[in-house]
Amino acid sequence: MQKLIQDFSIPAVFAGFITFLIGISVSAVLVIQAAQTLGATAAQITSWFWALGLGIGFSGLILSWKFKYPVATAWSTAGLALIIATGSGYTLYEAIGAFLVCGLVTAILGFLGIFEKVLSYIPQSLTSAMLAGVLLKFGITLFASMQNDWGFILSLLAVYIISKRLWTRYCIVITVIAGLLIAPQFMQFHVPTLHWALAKPVWIQPDFTWSAIFGLALPLFVINMASQYLPGIAMIKSYGYQPHVNHLIGWTGLTQALLAPFGCYSVNIAAISAAVSLDDQVHPDPSKRYIAGISCGLFYILIGLFAATLTSLLMSFPHLFIVALAGIALFGTISHNIAIAFAEPTDREAALMTFLFSASGVQFFGVGSAFWGLLFGFAVSMILKFKFKK
Repeated sequence: MQKLIQDFSIPAVFAGFITFLIGISVSAVLVIQAAQTLGATAAQITSWFWALGLGIGFSGLILSWKFKYPVATAWSTAGLALIIATGSGYTLYEAIGAFLVCGLVTAILGFLGIFEKVLSYIPQSLTSAMLAGVLLKFGITLFASMQNDWGFILSLLAVYIISKRLWTRYCIVITVIAGLLIAPQFMQFHVPTLHWALAKPVWIQPDFTWSAIFGLALPLFVINMASQYLPGIAMIKSYGYQPHVNHLIGWTGLTQALLAPFGCYSVNIAAISAAVSLDDQVHPDPSKRYIAGISCGLFYILIGLFAATLTSLLMSFPHLFIVALAGIALFGTISHNIAIAFAEPTDREAALMTFLFSASGVQFFGVGSAFWGLLFGFAVSMILKFKFKK
């Protein structure tokens, strides 16, 4: 506890909040839509947020505290897309059973160390290229927003650049505060009236069917591995940490399985949003950035406890505000991964193809471009390094 107090810093807490905000802002509505697709009632939807908030929050908080590096956890947006697309073919109870099976398979795979063995064969240049490609759209979207909202974007960028020059460590904190102050000048931004009440969990009896296991559980498992765990662990490694892969995958999977009957469809390592908690803007000392992971976990726990209240508050933030904040917060991570991806001349061709493929956003079989870009880049790398006999 004494070390926790000594390592505490305001920038780290803000980084945790931004990580949390990016993680839920875009897809919170999709959670509601996915639950409704399966026929969930209002009380059951609140239970979904309760289970997701507590599962994600406690796992991220405890893992960050135990291993002393930021472990941001999140739900899977790609998984929500899968549920929305296929959920009408299953009952809510069958889906809950599929979520439980998915969590158990993830936990077994993690604790056995199979995923870590596969990861050790993938060059870091390719994983960094994949991450840079996935994150690129956030930077592009920021500048593309100037077309219609140049006043707000330029104002926010001016604050960021000046604070980056004068107060590097606090630049994101200052940018967030400035954004809250200037947003009402450029857009409609009104905080809704809040009614505080603790969320109530609702037990949803799992129903195990082969159709839901093969049609929902296994695809959800593959999507989580491809779109969350693989880039998330690569993100942690790209900042010089040595992630405890077995524990990260095992415990998050087990958490999902335990809370699945209350609506927890996934507990994963965060991919894109995790970058904010890992960057040097959090703290110049990498050993003290874990506070951001703990902070992020606390915010998820709060949204779990006050699910209905905090969800309505966070959904009140204008979309443009979230887009701008996400783009600026990820500047450092995008440049960091590009630098690593193209550092080695021998890997540049494969890294470039991985980067472009990952940035394309294409999907095959419900799996996003991050996975396919890395797979394609790895194949290119193997071909270029293969020594043909003369």
